[in-house]
Amino acid sequence: MNKPPHGNGLSSELTNAIVDTLREPIVILDSDLRVVVGNQAFYDTFEVDYGKIHGKKFAELGNGEWNIPALVTLLKQVIPEKTNVEAYEVIHTFERLGLRVMILNARSITLSDEHQDIFVSITDITDQRKTERDKENLMLQKDTLLKEMRHRIANSLQLIASIILLKAGSVKSEESKAHLEDAHDRILSIATVQRNLDPTSEGSLVPVLDYLRTLCESLARSMIGGRKPITLKVTSGGGTVTPDEAIGLGLITTELVANALKHAFPKGEGQISVTYESKGETWKLSVGDDGVGLSANAARGEGLGTSIIESLANQLSAEVHRESTSRGTVVSIVHPRTDAL
Repeated sequence: MNKPPHGNGLSSELTNAIVDTLREPIVILDSDLRVVVGNQAFYDTFEVDYGKIHGKKFAELGNGEWNIPALVTLLKQVIPEKTNVEAYEVIHTFERLGLRVMILNARSITLSDEHQDIFVSITDITDQRKTERDKENLMLQKDTLLKEMRHRIANSLQLIASIILLKAGSVKSEESKAHLEDAHDRILSIATVQRNLDPTSEGSLVPVLDYLRTLCESLARSMIGGRKPITLKVTSGGGTVTPDEAIGLGLITTELVANALKHAFPKGEGQISVTYESKGETWKLSVGDDGVGLSANAARGEGLGTSIIESLANQLSAEVHRESTSRGTVVSIVHPRTDAL
């Protein structure tokens, strides 16, 4: 390709800078959008030479490939209206290059003789966009595989729980039967947590409010159904957590809801409230009921369930707070632990 002679109405210093230093395609247009000069990257990229395009209108380049009405309108406004063209995207099949994605930026330049031209830079981002699309496709595939894996885990756990329940029905010892039924309930709760875990936000973070609502709706259907006049309410100020943190919160919520259903309502009616509050790194998950309180059933606050909740809270670097009166019980999981402050 022929290099343009230096000058052409431009200062020698500016022309040298354009031709010799810039790596992306650059073209200088006059106020009528005719080509004044380009740099070597422009000539090489679009396989043209100075002699064939000098004085030619920008919209006529490449057999009219750049004749994009919206872009031409923007370029015409650069000098009279003192505006810039910022990151204008062109998706086009070029005769020599094929399908490309180009980003154009344009601004006016004023030379020593106060003559104004338009400086246009062209960046080819085709490969970058392809990489972004490939990444998005991989993320979608990953999310699909994770969802499938969670559902398979949940189905397997549900199958194990069913086998345990069948075994519980065949044993003669009431104590063994109670232990098997308890194991059934806990495995089923883990399956429920897995089945309802569906991170869709950026970075695979889980929206806490949506997750707890979905989880508690599932718990209400399986544990309450239409047999008891007990309601399960969820409130949250929002916030997101990682999938691992969501599993911990889900297991704690399931354990506390199940515990309240077993012990808080001897008369078979009441309300359970699940609340999540967060501010920065600090958060609190509370499960409360308006039942009879711990004093009416001393064993309610002890045993395996308590140990499970303490262990799960510890994994989340949180601590457990309990408040109970004759008007109900509230168990809160608070992060961070006091000893971590």
